[in-house]
Amino acid sequence: MPFVPDTQTRRVALVTGGGRGIGRAVSEALARDGFNVCVNCSSERSLPGAESVAAELAEKYGVECAACAADVSDSEAVDALFSFVAERFGRLDVLVNNAGITRDGSLLRMSDEDFDRVLAVNLRSVFLTCRRAAKIMMKQRWGRIINMASIVGVVGNAGQANYAASKAGIIGLTKTVAREFGARHVTANAIAPGFIETDMTAELPEKVLAGATERIALKRLGTAEEVASLAAFLASENAGYITGQVIGIDGGMSL
Repeated sequence: MPFVPDTQTRRVALVTGGGRGIGRAVSEALARDGFNVCVNCSSERSLPGAESVAAELAEKYGVECAACAADVSDSEAVDALFSFVAERFGRLDVLVNNAGITRDGSLLRMSDEDFDRVLAVNLRSVFLTCRRAAKIMMKQRWGRIINMASIVGVVGNAGQANYAASKAGIIGLTKTVAREFGARHVTANAIAPGFIETDMTAELPEKVLAGATERIALKRLGTAEEVASLAAFLASENAGYITGQVIGIDGGMSL
Protein backbone atom coordinates (compact mmCIF):
# COMPACT_ATOMS: atom_id res chain seq x y z
CA MET A 1 0.00 0.00 0.00
CA PRO A 2 1.30 3.53 -0.74
CA PHE A 3 2.24 5.62 2.27
CA VAL A 4 -0.33 8.28 3.16
CA PRO A 5 1.32 11.25 4.91
CA ASP A 6 -0.23 13.64 7.40
CA THR A 7 -1.87 16.45 5.43
CA GLN A 8 -3.48 18.32 8.33
CA THR A 9 -0.74 20.97 8.24
CA ARG A 10 0.09 22.90 5.09
CA ARG A 11 3.28 21.54 3.57
CA VAL A 12 6.45 23.59 3.40
CA ALA A 13 8.94 23.97 0.55
CA LEU A 14 12.43 25.47 0.59
CA VAL A 15 13.69 26.78 -2.75
CA THR A 16 17.35 27.76 -2.92
CA GLY A 17 17.99 30.59 -5.32
CA GLY A 18 14.24 31.07 -5.21
CA GLY A 19 14.03 34.80 -5.81
CA ARG A 20 14.76 35.02 -9.53
CA GLY A 21 14.72 33.12 -12.79
CA ILE A 22 13.77 29.46 -12.62
CA GLY A 23 13.86 29.56 -8.82
CA ARG A 24 11.26 32.30 -8.68
CA ALA A 25 9.03 30.42 -11.07
CA VAL A 26 9.35 27.30 -8.91
CA SER A 27 8.54 29.29 -5.77
CA GLU A 28 5.39 30.60 -7.43
CA ALA A 29 4.32 27.21 -8.78
CA LEU A 30 4.60 25.65 -5.33
CA ALA A 31 2.78 28.55 -3.67
CA ARG A 32 0.02 28.23 -6.26
CA ASP A 33 -0.28 24.56 -5.33
CA GLY A 34 -0.76 25.47 -1.68
CA PHE A 35 2.72 25.10 -0.22
CA ASN A 36 4.16 27.50 2.29
CA VAL A 37 7.46 28.59 0.76
CA CYS A 38 10.83 29.72 2.05
CA VAL A 39 12.55 31.73 -0.68
CA ASN A 40 16.31 31.50 -0.25
CA CYS A 41 18.75 34.01 -1.73
CA SER A 42 22.53 34.03 -1.59
CA SER A 43 23.27 37.22 0.36
CA GLU A 44 21.88 40.14 2.34
CA ARG A 45 22.32 42.27 -0.76
CA SER A 46 19.76 40.18 -2.66
CA LEU A 47 17.43 39.77 0.33
CA PRO A 48 15.11 42.72 -0.48
CA GLY A 49 14.31 41.15 -3.85
CA ALA A 50 13.61 37.76 -2.28
CA GLU A 51 11.44 39.39 0.39
CA SER A 52 9.45 41.14 -2.33
CA VAL A 53 8.85 37.81 -4.08
CA ALA A 54 7.79 36.17 -0.81
CA ALA A 55 5.36 38.98 -0.01
CA GLU A 56 3.87 38.88 -3.51
CA LEU A 57 3.32 35.12 -3.42
CA ALA A 58 1.81 35.22 0.05
CA GLU A 59 -0.70 37.87 -0.97
CA LYS A 60 -1.48 36.27 -4.32
CA TYR A 61 -2.00 32.69 -3.15
CA GLY A 62 -2.94 33.03 0.52
CA VAL A 63 0.01 30.97 1.78
CA GLU A 64 2.81 31.78 4.20
CA CYS A 65 6.05 32.80 2.51
CA ALA A 66 9.30 34.12 3.90
CA ALA A 67 12.75 34.96 2.56
CA CYS A 68 16.09 34.00 4.05
CA ALA A 69 19.58 34.94 2.90
CA ALA A 70 22.17 32.17 3.10
CA ASP A 71 25.18 31.12 1.06
CA VAL A 72 24.22 27.49 0.62
CA SER A 73 27.79 26.52 -0.24
CA ASP A 74 28.72 27.24 3.39
CA SER A 75 27.89 24.63 6.02
CA GLU A 76 27.21 27.08 8.85
CA ALA A 77 24.98 29.20 6.62
CA VAL A 78 23.00 26.09 5.66
CA ASP A 79 22.56 25.25 9.34
CA ALA A 80 21.24 28.77 9.93
CA LEU A 81 18.89 28.47 6.95
CA PHE A 82 17.38 25.24 8.21
CA SER A 83 17.04 26.70 11.70
CA PHE A 84 15.11 29.59 10.14
CA VAL A 85 12.80 27.18 8.33
CA ALA A 86 12.20 25.19 11.52
CA GLU A 87 11.42 28.29 13.57
CA ARG A 88 9.26 29.97 10.95
CA PHE A 89 7.38 26.99 9.51
CA GLY A 90 7.90 24.09 11.92
CA ARG A 91 8.43 21.50 9.19
CA LEU A 92 9.98 20.87 5.76
CA ASP A 93 8.43 18.67 3.09
CA VAL A 94 10.02 19.74 -0.19
CA LEU A 95 13.57 20.86 -0.97
CA VAL A 96 14.31 22.36 -4.37
CA ASN A 97 18.01 22.92 -4.99
CA ASN A 98 18.11 25.60 -7.63
CA ALA A 99 20.99 27.88 -6.59
CA GLY A 100 23.76 27.95 -9.15
CA ILE A 101 26.37 30.08 -10.91
CA THR A 102 28.49 29.96 -14.05
CA ARG A 103 32.10 31.02 -14.58
CA ASP A 104 32.66 29.88 -18.13
CA GLY A 105 35.97 29.53 -19.89
CA SER A 106 38.08 27.08 -21.82
CA LEU A 107 39.60 24.26 -19.79
CA LEU A 108 43.16 25.40 -20.50
CA ARG A 109 42.47 28.91 -19.23
CA MET A 110 40.13 28.10 -16.35
CA SER A 111 41.52 29.13 -12.96
CA ASP A 112 41.47 26.93 -9.89
CA GLU A 113 39.27 29.53 -8.21
CA ASP A 114 36.66 29.52 -10.97
CA PHE A 115 36.50 25.72 -10.98
CA ASP A 116 36.26 25.44 -7.20
CA ARG A 117 33.68 28.20 -6.78
CA VAL A 118 31.28 26.71 -9.31
CA LEU A 119 31.62 23.27 -7.73
CA ALA A 120 31.00 24.79 -4.28
CA VAL A 121 27.88 26.76 -5.20
CA ASN A 122 26.37 24.24 -7.61
CA LEU A 123 27.30 20.88 -6.09
CA ARG A 124 28.55 21.21 -2.51
CA SER A 125 25.41 23.19 -1.69
CA VAL A 126 23.24 20.28 -2.83
CA PHE A 127 25.17 17.89 -0.60
CA LEU A 128 24.81 20.20 2.41
CA THR A 129 21.10 20.87 1.97
CA CYS A 130 20.21 17.27 1.12
CA ARG A 131 22.02 16.09 4.24
CA ARG A 132 20.02 18.44 6.43
CA ALA A 133 16.70 17.89 4.67
CA ALA A 134 17.00 14.09 4.68
CA LYS A 135 17.19 14.01 8.48
CA ILE A 136 13.91 15.91 8.72
CA MET A 137 12.14 13.99 5.99
CA MET A 138 13.20 10.58 7.32
CA LYS A 139 11.66 11.36 10.70
CA GLN A 140 8.34 12.43 9.19
CA ARG A 141 8.52 9.58 6.65
CA TRP A 142 7.72 11.79 3.66
CA GLY A 143 9.69 14.15 1.52
CA ARG A 144 10.52 15.40 -1.95
CA ILE A 145 14.02 16.45 -2.99
CA ILE A 146 14.29 18.08 -6.42
CA ASN A 147 17.72 19.07 -7.71
CA MET A 148 18.32 21.31 -10.72
CA ALA A 149 20.93 19.68 -12.90
CA SER A 150 21.39 20.61 -16.57
CA ILE A 151 21.50 18.91 -19.91
CA VAL A 152 25.21 19.81 -20.03
CA GLY A 153 25.68 17.54 -17.04
CA VAL A 154 24.60 14.71 -19.33
CA VAL A 155 26.24 15.63 -22.64
CA GLY A 156 28.97 18.13 -21.61
CA ASN A 157 29.60 21.54 -23.15
CA ALA A 158 32.72 23.22 -24.47
CA GLY A 159 33.77 26.13 -22.27
CA GLN A 160 31.86 24.86 -19.24
CA ALA A 161 34.08 22.21 -17.67
CA ASN A 162 33.30 23.43 -14.16
CA TYR A 163 29.55 23.85 -14.73
CA ALA A 164 29.17 20.52 -16.54
CA ALA A 165 31.13 18.72 -13.82
CA SER A 166 28.96 20.27 -11.11
CA LYS A 167 25.74 19.29 -12.84
CA ALA A 168 26.96 15.76 -13.55
CA GLY A 169 27.82 15.53 -9.86
CA ILE A 170 24.28 16.57 -8.95
CA ILE A 171 22.94 13.70 -11.04
CA GLY A 172 25.08 11.14 -9.22
CA LEU A 173 24.27 12.65 -5.84
CA THR A 174 20.54 12.63 -6.61
CA LYS A 175 20.56 8.95 -7.51
CA THR A 176 22.44 8.14 -4.30
CA VAL A 177 19.96 10.12 -2.18
CA ALA A 178 17.10 8.26 -3.89
CA ARG A 179 18.66 4.91 -3.00
CA GLU A 180 19.50 5.80 0.60
CA PHE A 181 16.19 7.33 1.65
CA GLY A 182 13.54 5.72 -0.54
CA ALA A 183 12.51 3.28 2.18
CA ARG A 184 11.35 6.27 4.25
CA HIS A 185 9.16 7.60 1.42
CA VAL A 186 11.63 10.32 0.48
CA THR A 187 11.99 10.74 -3.28
CA ALA A 188 14.88 12.47 -5.03
CA ASN A 189 14.90 13.49 -8.67
CA ALA A 190 16.95 15.76 -10.91
CA ILE A 191 15.65 18.13 -13.56
CA ALA A 192 17.97 18.76 -16.50
CA PRO A 193 16.95 21.95 -18.32
CA GLY A 194 18.35 22.94 -21.68
CA PHE A 195 18.29 26.54 -22.92
CA ILE A 196 15.71 28.38 -20.81
CA GLU A 197 14.73 32.04 -21.06
CA THR A 198 16.37 33.61 -17.99
CA ASP A 199 18.62 36.56 -17.16
CA MET A 200 21.56 34.24 -17.81
CA THR A 201 20.56 33.37 -21.37
CA ALA A 202 19.54 36.99 -22.03
CA GLU A 203 23.21 37.94 -21.72
CA LEU A 204 24.28 35.53 -24.46
CA PRO A 205 25.14 36.97 -27.90
CA GLU A 206 22.36 36.73 -30.45
CA LYS A 207 24.53 34.53 -32.65
CA VAL A 208 24.97 32.02 -29.82
CA LEU A 209 21.23 31.93 -29.11
CA ALA A 210 20.43 31.46 -32.79
CA GLY A 211 22.85 28.54 -33.00
CA ALA A 212 21.38 26.98 -29.87
CA THR A 213 17.82 27.36 -31.14
CA GLU A 214 18.77 25.61 -34.37
CA ARG A 215 19.87 22.54 -32.37
CA ILE A 216 16.57 22.38 -30.48
CA ALA A 217 13.89 20.18 -32.04
CA LEU A 218 11.12 22.57 -30.98
CA LYS A 219 13.09 25.55 -32.37
CA ARG A 220 12.61 27.75 -29.33
CA LEU A 221 13.95 28.30 -25.85
CA GLY A 222 12.04 26.95 -22.90
CA THR A 223 10.46 29.09 -20.21
CA ALA A 224 11.08 29.15 -16.49
CA GLU A 225 7.41 28.38 -15.98
CA GLU A 226 7.72 25.14 -17.95
CA VAL A 227 10.57 24.01 -15.71
CA ALA A 228 8.60 25.08 -12.63
CA SER A 229 5.60 23.02 -13.70
CA LEU A 230 7.79 19.92 -13.79
CA ALA A 231 9.18 20.73 -10.34
CA ALA A 232 5.67 21.22 -8.96
CA PHE A 233 4.62 17.83 -10.34
CA LEU A 234 7.63 16.12 -8.74
CA ALA A 235 6.68 17.76 -5.44
CA SER A 236 3.13 16.42 -5.62
CA GLU A 237 1.45 13.24 -4.44
CA ASN A 238 1.13 12.16 -8.06
CA ALA A 239 4.90 11.75 -8.32
CA GLY A 240 5.16 9.43 -5.32
CA TYR A 241 6.51 6.50 -7.36
CA ILE A 242 9.14 8.51 -9.25
CA THR A 243 12.62 8.63 -7.73
CA GLY A 244 16.23 8.58 -8.85
CA GLN A 245 15.32 9.98 -12.25
CA VAL A 246 16.95 12.64 -14.43
CA ILE A 247 14.21 14.34 -16.39
CA GLY A 248 15.31 16.45 -19.34
CA ILE A 249 13.35 19.54 -20.30
CA ASP A 250 15.29 20.79 -23.30
CA GLY A 251 12.88 20.90 -26.24
CA GLY A 252 14.59 17.90 -27.79
CA MET A 253 18.05 19.47 -27.80
CA SER A 254 19.66 16.27 -26.52
CA LEU A 255 18.05 13.99 -29.10
